This record gives sequence, structure tokens and C-alpha cells, in this order.
Amino acid sequence: MERISRKVLVPDDFAGKRLDQVAAKLMSEFSRSRLKTWIDDGRLTVDGTSAQPKSRLHGGEKLVLETELEPLAEVGPEPIALEIVWRDDQIFVIDKPAGLVVHPGAGNASGTLQNALLSLDPALAAISRAGLVHRLDKDTSGLLVVARTLSAHKSLVAQLEARRMGRVYEAVSQGVLSGGGTIDAPLDRHPRDRTKMAVRERGRPARTSYRVLERFRAHTHVEVRLDTGRTHQIRVHMAHIRAPLVGDRVYGGRPRFPRAPSEALRASLEAFPRQALHAARLSLAHPADGRLLSFESELPADMLELLAVLRADRAVKQLR
Repeated sequence: MERISRKVLVPDDFAGKRLDQVAAKLMSEFSRSRLKTWIDDGRLTVDGTSAQPKSRLHGGEKLVLETELEPLAEVGPEPIALEIVWRDDQIFVIDKPAGLVVHPGAGNASGTLQNALLSLDPALAAISRAGLVHRLDKDTSGLLVVARTLSAHKSLVAQLEARRMGRVYEAVSQGVLSGGGTIDAPLDRHPRDRTKMAVRERGRPARTSYRVLERFRAHTHVEVRLDTGRTHQIRVHMAHIRAPLVGDRVYGGRPRFPRAPSEALRASLEAFPRQALHAARLSLAHPADGRLLSFESELPADMLELLAVLRADRAVKQLR
């Protein structure tokens, strides 16, 4: 992939204009949709800080783009089976399995949720990203809402931006948390590894709340609520408080074990194939009539098995 690095100064006569509009003018070699994605992902920054596409500029700011240019691919329909929790003429709610990529990209040109959605409803080709208004990491499982009309897309995006869409996750973290709390720490691209996020003073505001569901000897089952929706937010925030998620090799490193772990627990933690994170509950106002809809997804088999092994290890040590 081609490495892209651009630095431009915003002329004074662009004062009052939106960032995405200015970027489209000053970096016209790239499409508006691509620039917007880079702004959202923190790859196009303003004076070293991430911003929103609709942020107003004053003139004199420095725009910096640091990214890799992924080849654009035509996204087509593919007959991939999906678990559909809810469907009507306005929305789909999908229960995504771990391992399914949401959007095509480098290394994942096909076989994604977006491809599957276009097969499920070809009319989604007329909507940005086939109606997907939020996303889950490849190895995070759980609930996603998809807009089937332009009006539904507008409504759902507005709910996300106003923080009126409820998203509750369950996770298994390393370390024993004494109680619940709130993590209020801004996030931005990692200064050296641009595929990662990091807590940075001048990053975009990010807020995560968590509460303890169950404690084990060296791990904690937690419920996590998002107040904002930054890339990798839960994973980075939990690592920030020294409670990274089980299986998260990017932000958590090697597995941690309690003292004298059972063989079953050691094997389970070493083999766990992904971050132990599941989007368990989703609530939103229906785009057509405003009625509140709530959905739940049971923990997948791999997380249930992990919790069972943790409980068994705890029980054996309590008997000794």
C-alpha cells in the first residue's frame, strides 16, 4: 500500500467553513468520503489533534494527513448467512459473530458484513456503507443496527451523535477490579503505530463506564457502557486502567494467570482467540415512529466457556 503524508495550512479565507469541506478543497486528489473516513479515524488531524468532520475552522490551522492509501474496491453482494434479530422496512438489527469484518478494507476485500448486507437487501447500495451507522471490531461479537432507508440512516446517525443510542457490552478483563467506575480519557491515533489507538492529552473526548458483574482470582467479568464511540475505545480504556481484555493481543499483551492456575484455566487463557468483548444490549428510537426498541444478545459460547473455567478455578482454590 502507498504511504500518504500531507501537510497543508488552512488559508484565512476558509474561516468558518467545516473541516470536511476545507479538506476536500485542499486535498482534492482524494474523494470526500475517503477524507471523511480519515477524519473520523483520526488520520487527518488539525494542529495535531483529532476533530470531527463538521468542526468549524478559523484559518491558519495546519492539517496533517498520515495514512496508507488502500485501493478502492467495488463492494458487491455476497451470500453470507447472518443472524437477524429484528427486521422491518426501516432497519435491520444483526447479531454479528466474532471473526466477521464489518467493512471491506486492506486484507479484507470481500467476505464482510457489508457484502452480506448487500446480498440481503440490494437497495442498501444506495445508502452510505450499506446502511451501517456504527461498527464492531472484527473480533468483537454482538449487536449492530443497519438503516434500510436514507431517513432511517439520518435518524440513527443523529441518535449516535446525541448519545441517545444505548450500547452495553460485556467483557472479561485481566486483573481484579475493586468496583465500577468511569474512564474519561481522550483517544487519538498512536504516535508511532498508526493502526492502534492510544490515550493522548490532545485526542478526541472519550468516556467509558463500567461495573463489576463477577470477580475471579485474577480476572473480572464487567459490564461496559459507551458514552462516546471512538475506535477501539473499550479496549484502550480498559488497558489504560491496567485491566486489558482477555485475548486482546494488541492492547493486553500476554495472558495473565492467577497464582498456581489450574491446567484448564491456563489452556483456556492461552488459547482464547480474540478480545473477550461482546455487544450484549442495544436500545434505540425507531426511525419511523420513535418508539423505544431494546435488544439483547446472549454471550457467545467462547465467552461462556471462559467464564465457566474461571468459576471452576475459583471454586477449587476456595476449597483448599
